[in-house]
Amino acid sequence: MRLAFGVLGWPPQLFWQATPRELAAALEGCFGRIAAPLDRSGLERLMAAFPDG
Repeated sequence: MRLAFGVLGWPPQLFWQATPRELAAALEGCFGRIAAPLDRSGLERLMAAFPDG
């Protein structure tokens, strides 16, 4: 929310109407691609490293 409001200058209504994909695209337009999306194998590595109690 901070990035949408502070950096992009979006009003709250626009933020809440946007999809996560739209927000990601807007942020990518400002900062470039930060990281590749998490795939299944990446998720499985995280789950193995940080198992739920």
